[in-house]
Amino acid sequence: MRSNNPDNFAVAVRDLHKQFDGFIAVDRISFEVRKGKIFGFLGPNGAGKSTTIRMLCGILPPTSGEGRVAGLDIYTQREQIKRQIGYMSQKFSLYEDLTVEENINFYSGIYQISENTRKQRKEWVIDMAGLHRHRGSLTRVLSGGWKQRLALGCALLHDPSILFLDEPTSGVDPISRRQFWDLIYELTGRGVTVFVTTHYMDEAEYCDRLGLIYDGKLIALGTPEELKIKYMKDSVLEVSCERPMEAMGMIRQLDSVKEVTLFGNDLHAVATDAEAAEAAIQLLLREKEMTLSRLEKIAPALEDVFVSLIEAQGKSTYAGGENS
Repeated sequence: MRSNNPDNFAVAVRDLHKQFDGFIAVDRISFEVRKGKIFGFLGPNGAGKSTTIRMLCGILPPTSGEGRVAGLDIYTQREQIKRQIGYMSQKFSLYEDLTVEENINFYSGIYQISENTRKQRKEWVIDMAGLHRHRGSLTRVLSGGWKQRLALGCALLHDPSILFLDEPTSGVDPISRRQFWDLIYELTGRGVTVFVTTHYMDEAEYCDRLGLIYDGKLIALGTPEELKIKYMKDSVLEVSCERPMEAMGMIRQLDSVKEVTLFGNDLHAVATDAEAAEAAIQLLLREKEMTLSRLEKIAPALEDVFVSLIEAQGKSTYAGGENS
């Protein structure tokens, strides 16, 4: 496929499309992932994230479009692609009745790692993932964080240049998530390209570049900062008040407020005119005798950007359906 510098990209797709019996799962998306970078692929459940990954990993054939992974064609070189990449799903794909070491040995065989390098790669995985004291433990007794590390190690046994991670931190505690991302940074420092899907917005901030997919369409693409600047023209007000859930429903009805979301115990209100929205919120809460602790304009978080984009896309889709 055409690209200015194709050798710079680990993944490059153009108009990638997947349809199942009339249902469009992925709708002609285009993007590129530079070598040695972390690309975050974000979107709500059912948006098309996993379908896209399966096409890129050679598991699922596309309906149409173009794509190359590690320089290999996603139509004609699917088996070669599988040998060049590592893949880790959110379910970890581990054998619970095997020990840590037995799982590693099993995947060494699956990846057809030679006898000469098998022991060396196993020790590298155990060292990288910090699994020394767990190497003889049955996998089923490990915590979610240790299973996550083992699954990552198994996906890296054959020394792939590209690592695909499909919701790898789902169901894992916050400390394990942070440690897992430390491992990801180490890998990219060694030149590994990481393609990751996640629904955690704090993890999106760790990525070099992001793509947001919604209803099969790629609706935003850029660095975290670029997305905040390009796609968030409105202001964000942070509201701290009593009974935030109740207040959210009322603030949402204000003409000067476009949308409101809950952020912990606070609210984030999006408005085109910050001053008008601020005055309206103050008046509303005073009338309802609800104590307002703080109301100030803040820099948008990625979650603000994505909520606004998805809200806008949803309204556009709904309006299109009404007019058709």
